[in-house]
Amino acid sequence: MFRALIYLLPLALTIYAFIDCLNTPEDEAKHLPKIAWVFIILLFWIVGPLVWLAAGKLRQAPAGGRTPSEWHRNHRSQWVAPDDNPEFLKALKEENKKDESLLKDWEADLRRREEEIKRRESGAGPEESAPPAS
Repeated sequence: MFRALIYLLPLALTIYAFIDCLNTPEDEAKHLPKIAWVFIILLFWIVGPLVWLAAGKLRQAPAGGRTPSEWHRNHRSQWVAPDDNPEFLKALKEENKKDESLLKDWEADLRRREEEIKRRESGAGPEESAPPAS
């Protein structure tokens, strides 16, 4: 059992470091390009992952809240959800006002057309149905 552990721990470390390296944005890889770190991790089985974890990546909260973890969530400089963003809510209100005015115009047009159809069905011409001018 102990012999298997000797092989499984470095394998797990390598897999973890490899996935961590792949998920790290290019601008957060230190000292070397990210592709070079991938080769170091895979070629130097035990030392490569340890070097990556120690010196290959910036270990601070990234700007702009790029990570979804709980610890970093309080350090974001941008709005998280649309309902927390006042600019988005303002844009929604403006869009709702625009839609309401469009709906009122459509309803007025529909009423006008319905009245016109009723006048035609009753046999009154458009001249006869016009209200008298005072």
